[in-house]
Amino acid sequence: METFELNLSMDELKKRTHKDYLITKKFLKADAPEYLSLKEGDQLALKHLVKAAAILEKINMQLDCKHNLAVKEFLEEEIKKGNKQAELTKILFDAQKGINAIDTMSNPIRLIKGIEEKPGKGVYPEDLSKEEFHSVLIRMIKEGKVDEVKAILTQRSVVVRAAEDLAGIDYIDYFSEDFAKMADELELAAKFSTNTDFNEYLILQAKALRTADPMLDAFADKKWATLQDTPLEFTITRENYEDEMTGTIVENEELSNLLKEHNITPIPKDFLGGRVGIINKEGTQALMAIKKYLPLLAENMPYNREYVQTISAEADSEQTMVDVDMVMASGDVGEYRGGITLAENLPNSDKLSLTIGGGRRNVYHRQIRFISDKKKLQERLDAILDKEQHKYYLDEADHWFTIGHENAHSLGPKEGSEKLGKYRNIIEENKADMGALAFVDLLTDVGMYTPEQRLQIIVTTITDNFLKSKPTLSQAHRVRTVMQNKYFSERGAYDITKDGKIHVNIDKVVPIAQKMLSEIIRIQIDGDFNKAEQYVLDNFVWTENMEIIAKKLQKVSKALNGTLETELADKLLGK
Repeated sequence: METFELNLSMDELKKRTHKDYLITKKFLKADAPEYLSLKEGDQLALKHLVKAAAILEKINMQLDCKHNLAVKEFLEEEIKKGNKQAELTKILFDAQKGINAIDTMSNPIRLIKGIEEKPGKGVYPEDLSKEEFHSVLIRMIKEGKVDEVKAILTQRSVVVRAAEDLAGIDYIDYFSEDFAKMADELELAAKFSTNTDFNEYLILQAKALRTADPMLDAFADKKWATLQDTPLEFTITRENYEDEMTGTIVENEELSNLLKEHNITPIPKDFLGGRVGIINKEGTQALMAIKKYLPLLAENMPYNREYVQTISAEADSEQTMVDVDMVMASGDVGEYRGGITLAENLPNSDKLSLTIGGGRRNVYHRQIRFISDKKKLQERLDAILDKEQHKYYLDEADHWFTIGHENAHSLGPKEGSEKLGKYRNIIEENKADMGALAFVDLLTDVGMYTPEQRLQIIVTTITDNFLKSKPTLSQAHRVRTVMQNKYFSERGAYDITKDGKIHVNIDKVVPIAQKMLSEIIRIQIDGDFNKAEQYVLDNFVWTENMEIIAKKLQKVSKALNGTLETELADKLLGK
């Protein structure tokens, strides 16, 4: 067995695993009414879905870092020997689902000495530099190895060395044994599950796990995106926010031109997550209220005649939405690294299913969005928000904003964002936020929101936009928050009062959001890397106002890390 040297001291580990510093999100308990009220067949199916998600976590750990599984084994053996440092390290390892992460203060967490996070994570050779990567691809193309380069630059491949070349192996082939075990579990779940549509999806997804064929995934994705009235939720999430290597290609003019000449689009690598849950019918019904307005929003998007978007202004929107009581979040979707996902809109625009008539599906994570400590929330408001505007702050309004954000992912250009390289995700997340805010007045006019809800969404969103620390450029979800803060401040959307509190100038917010949305859509349409870079760098500035509020937030919340408590999933896994 491989041995490692633990990086964090006992004092540091004790602090980070203390309840004041470790946020805990509690998923469904073993005796949850949501679980007990399921039909027996669905309870049996849930057990197999949880097992499938656990296998997927093992796969994604290897995509994340080549050492993760060996470190996990090492920690488990050390714990058996009574090693307390290993025991506390394992708590953080399980929470962030790997060796390397960042905390809520945007500081890197390295659990093992000597193993740094790589731009290519575990999907590229560890010793591959950006410069070598580019030069090898250029040489391979010039040598006529175009198909080999295509295999390297798909979102589905693990890249390995092949003599002087590189080679891309489809992850279904690379992890064939584990994916086959996953497929077995999905097929067993389909035998017990009571819902025909859901079972059809599981069978399609199982088939896609046995054969390395992107079209099989497309068929599964297309079916998954139609699911609306099912008791259970199971998703294989495939998103490419973590790969910082592939996005560097657009920075190399010679390589970019060669790829364009051979009609090769470099797409960042997918990282995989598993979501298992029980559909909450009441929450889902509330979500569906916005669906009838999606064509109206599509029609009001900036420059909407210059691109194709997932939502059509002329037809019924191919968009399903579900609210889910969470049982398990494995792999990429469950990693607590500075934060954790509230909801997802999938498949992403790079996925094949969208080209064969498939739609998208929004899934919202109930237990992650719940506020467990109202007292702490009030302390936060007392510290940072003008007292006269407390009446407009509502934590549920953050959920309304999230709904707008997820639906906005389906609006705007659905092609060409790869040209924006490492800025594509920052720009896309910024677009989704501004889409959510830009249409608040329109949705109020048509009756989706009441005038009071409009005020609550605007004040809550601006208040929640302030962070505890400046993020790194690799944190797309947080970088766009800083960009918006600077943009809104310069245009008068909010002021900082003499006593250091946020005062939202409510009627200015939506017009400013509309302006920023328009600028972002223009960048996406143009597909100009340099314009995207300039836009991000111009707006990604940590201002004095942000630092004032950040220091107050740090006093209110000591939290540095987070973890998931999954009692029902653990029971179903036999832990």
